[in-house]
Amino acid sequence: MAPSSTAEEARQFVAKADDEFRRLLIASSVAEWAKQTDITTEHEAAAAKAGEELMTFITRVIKESRKFASALDQLDADTRRKLHLIKIAGQPAPDDPKQSAELAALATEMDAIYGKSKVCDAAGACKDLGALEDILATSRNPAEQLAAWQGWHDTTGRAERDKFVRFVELANAGARGIGFPDVGAMWRSGYDMSPEDFQAETDRLWNQVKPLYSQLHCYARRTLNKKYGDKVVSKTGPIPAHLLGNMWAQSWDYLYPDMEPYHGVSKVDVTPALQQQKYDAVKMVKAAENFFVSLGMNPLPDSFWERSMLVKPPGKEAVCHASAWDVTYANDLRIKMCIKPNHEDLVTIHHELGHNYYFANYYNLPVLYQQGANDGFHEAIGDTIALSMTPDYLAKVGLLDNVVKNDKAVINQQLRLALEKIAFLPFGLVVDRWRWDVFAGKVTPAQYNQHWWDLRKQYQGIAPAVARAATDFDPGAKYHVPANVPYTRYFLAHILQFQFHRALCKKAGFTGSLNDCSIFGSKEAGSALKAMLAMGASRPWPEALKAMTGESQMDASAILDYFAPLSAWLAEQNKGQSCSW
Repeated sequence: MAPSSTAEEARQFVAKADDEFRRLLIASSVAEWAKQTDITTEHEAAAAKAGEELMTFITRVIKESRKFASALDQLDADTRRKLHLIKIAGQPAPDDPKQSAELAALATEMDAIYGKSKVCDAAGACKDLGALEDILATSRNPAEQLAAWQGWHDTTGRAERDKFVRFVELANAGARGIGFPDVGAMWRSGYDMSPEDFQAETDRLWNQVKPLYSQLHCYARRTLNKKYGDKVVSKTGPIPAHLLGNMWAQSWDYLYPDMEPYHGVSKVDVTPALQQQKYDAVKMVKAAENFFVSLGMNPLPDSFWERSMLVKPPGKEAVCHASAWDVTYANDLRIKMCIKPNHEDLVTIHHELGHNYYFANYYNLPVLYQQGANDGFHEAIGDTIALSMTPDYLAKVGLLDNVVKNDKAVINQQLRLALEKIAFLPFGLVVDRWRWDVFAGKVTPAQYNQHWWDLRKQYQGIAPAVARAATDFDPGAKYHVPANVPYTRYFLAHILQFQFHRALCKKAGFTGSLNDCSIFGSKEAGSALKAMLAMGASRPWPEALKAMTGESQMDASAILDYFAPLSAWLAEQNKGQSCSW
């Protein structure tokens, strides 16, 4: 075959694949939206069928694309890029049709188990995840918190364990069928570098921020020890997982009232204002939309308000876990969330709209390019905007008054954010570090739960307060595991959002301390952001990063710049303490 005919055949192949991929993605997305917003047997079956068809197509088109592997140097850059994205397009199906159908069914069943899971007492009174999370966030009774934590982990995880074991077997069969040793290696191949180099890259980034996390952990453990005593929290060991205000101990911001360095110096939680001003779900989303519009972006389309799920539908089972969608890949923007009028949900809405505005800026591209430069980019956009929710900004929009500006106020504000952002970093690594080992066969099903807690102790300094058994499946208590959503993207997003923030603040002409910068209203920052969003995945992520930041390597130094005041304060507070676990 002549080079010219090979190049033309490849162009036709990727164009046809893109068209078919779009059709099947839309069908799967429509079915999945129906299932997640109204969990019924019929919707589960429809989602499984659409998911199976998509997986089967992905498997076939990846295998067919291999015929061009030896001729890549004859192809134009656009065709090569699309062939690369086809190779990592999604979860492939096993070659056996029966196994393919089983894999799709298992994925749907685990997702539904999670969405419908409740913890019921002897009297038949049941609590869903939202109610249990409220207990962890607001109760300061360790026994009550432990009951909520243990109930969710026991009920949800155990129901998924055997299904997940089989899921791993089938998902790996699909990955091997397209040339990867396992699913984890396939995931790590999606970052424009080798799987080995990507793992080393995450190690490098973690080592940049690990000292700051260790200082935060040390301060938090000492505060909890003073509150609960040695019998509940050791002065030197890991922190019990149920005491950190969050079901997975991934975010500790609900503990801020207990850990506030300078009581009453500055108010950084807008929950009281949201409730006093009667913010409902729509008004909260409008507030977040207003920020994006201030940067020069379009208002959300009318269809967003008609089709989104902003509260749990009455009389229906639904997955309340927040997510953003372009259901038909044509600016059909929506979010799915059970919004509560509190500070945390206001930040989450900014996060989800970040996805929506990414969709809105690239939806005219071929569907293969309708994704982030890497998946960490997609997760970082809304959180970058949320970093601009400074006290000055919150005062400007009427959610804070009497903004205090002094060193003590800065420490208070930084600690609150660190309890959310810095506390998350090791958890952002653990979920996939565990799965990489599971998919690679380094741990057996009998070791799944122990390995989960070994990693959580190693990276987070967290441990369960009660003995956990090999028959438990505590990773399944986290949505992304049964839903098979890669998780390292969130770790990357927590690095990238500060790097993005630093760059956009420069674009906006801000020259003060990074933690005091808000890009609200800056058309210059908005223009730079939109230019990167519009690229989608059309170029390797280092090029997209450089286009906005001038840097081609992910870099956690912006986190250290942002939290420099808190880092110095924590080091002073922890003098003489043993900060290991």
